[in-house]
Amino acid sequence: MAARTTKAPARAAGPRAGTLTWDQVRPAPIVLVSGTEGFLADRAIRALRDILTAEDPSLEVTDLDAADYASGELISLASPSLFAEPRLIRVTNVEKCNDNFLADALRYLESPAPDAYVVMRHAGGVRGKKLLDALRTGAGGAIEVACLELKKDSDKYDFAVAEFRNAGRRITPGALRALLAAFSGDVAELATACSQLIADASDEITEATVDKYYGGRVETNAFKVADSAIAGRSGEALGLLRHALASGADPVPTVAAFAAKLRTMARVMGQRGSSAQIASAIGAAPWQVDRARRDLEGWSEQGLGTCFEVLADTDERIKGAGRDPLYALERMVRIVAARGQV
Repeated sequence: MAARTTKAPARAAGPRAGTLTWDQVRPAPIVLVSGTEGFLADRAIRALRDILTAEDPSLEVTDLDAADYASGELISLASPSLFAEPRLIRVTNVEKCNDNFLADALRYLESPAPDAYVVMRHAGGVRGKKLLDALRTGAGGAIEVACLELKKDSDKYDFAVAEFRNAGRRITPGALRALLAAFSGDVAELATACSQLIADASDEITEATVDKYYGGRVETNAFKVADSAIAGRSGEALGLLRHALASGADPVPTVAAFAAKLRTMARVMGQRGSSAQIASAIGAAPWQVDRARRDLEGWSEQGLGTCFEVLADTDERIKGAGRDPLYALERMVRIVAARGQV
């Protein structure tokens, strides 16, 4: 059996002191899994189930929906069974809980059942605030596992690094950059891509490996176009752009890729200090700072400003304000390749 404790967990990364991150989940009488990132929440809950099953394979797992809850269900499921097997009760939709669940859950905190582990998944909002406040004070031995959306590039980078490190696989920095460029919008897709590379690729995972598997991703093509243009290779960038569009790429993410790279360059321009210090200050990864510094060679502040104006104009044109999206994109590429010197 997993050990029970009501001792407050050590301070960890998260929105409040005393919370754990998704990968720090551990058994407790009641585990509040909070936050908007459903993929990480599911992972945390699966990890808890695996921990408890490894401790005792006879673990009984049951599910409750807090939005469609009948009075007395929680107490009944948590009650000791004939053979005293440990029980894991997974409660979903706590952010939509009805009054019956709220009343029973608050009552349950006063005297949690022995050998029972209750996981309450709350995806955000104010519903159930009284319950949340009680859980966050540690009532009933509760702990909180915060599963927040990975918004910063540095957070996604750290997530991907951990995926490969935990699997004991080597991946080059360039391959990581390419992977993040291809799957920057969805952590579930990023995790799936990491898993596929870990399972299928042999030896060290390089940029060529990532390109073999995911070179057709729209985002990857868009960033390749942006990289070539920012480096001043106008002809190459135009060729990549036409190839990407012919392959079905959407102009909108292409402009977004340019904007993302130029924004990082603008934030790094004029900064002093180590890559790690600057990365911490601007919410980026150190490799992004290093890349931006290389990209900034030959650029001026005025040139960056001009390019941002062109990007904004191009964005409007491809979303309906112009008649020829391709012309607008090619004009943008040429101006960026000229480092804004028009």
